[in-house]
Amino acid sequence: MLPAERKRRIVELVSADDGCSVEGLSEELDYSKATIRRDLRELEDRGLIERSHGGAVPVTTVGREQTYGQKEVQNLDGKRAIADEAITEISDGQVVFFDAGTTTMQVAQKAPKDGSILAVTNSPRLAVELGKEDNDVKLTGGTLRRRTRALVGPTAESFMERTNFDLLFLGTNAVDVDAGLTTPNEDEARMKQLMVEKASRVVLVAGATKVGKRSFVQFADVADVDLFITDGDLPAREREAFENEGMTVREVAPE
Repeated sequence: MLPAERKRRIVELVSADDGCSVEGLSEELDYSKATIRRDLRELEDRGLIERSHGGAVPVTTVGREQTYGQKEVQNLDGKRAIADEAITEISDGQVVFFDAGTTTMQVAQKAPKDGSILAVTNSPRLAVELGKEDNDVKLTGGTLRRRTRALVGPTAESFMERTNFDLLFLGTNAVDVDAGLTTPNEDEARMKQLMVEKASRVVLVAGATKVGKRSFVQFADVADVDLFITDGDLPAREREAFENEGMTVREVAPE
């Protein structure tokens, strides 16, 4: 395993398990404790994890959000599996909005580039990906949030208020039956709220680790989502509760 891959796996394991010990990471990855400790120091310096006594914990809390760089290295196989399923929802001639995010980036990478859709996004990074080959792409404009690389603010909101979309690929920091869909930042919450209001069909693309979690600001109810595509098996109770609210749940298995 290359050092970069090993560090990516450390971030994934720490995030998935809400913390890991040096000993546990050493056994899981089959590297010495000294190597793991060096990796943890570097990852903490990069803001990807926080070291604790004897190990590491994730940096995310209800009011604190991970950076784009942190999310980008986590659960890539799961995000790719979600994207493979998500693109089956796209039809020719649609206006498709792609929310800013690392899972939606995977969807953008796999979306058709033959000019058969009009792509819209509040992410300059996704716009570059979506604009490859023959696609037309529209950006919302607005102020760029460095932490998430998303465009927000009055200019972006004005664009949203004047437009409508056939299909929305939506990301979230957390989804809970009672708390709904939530995110740490109020400006991003407002943008996501407008996305949901303006889309005829809402497809939530998010990892199973976000289920049952809550973040700072609610931007939608579970009932606002038509389809939830996620990786891994949801607990039966959670899935039933989502479906009772009218949300279709589709689980995919990473390769």
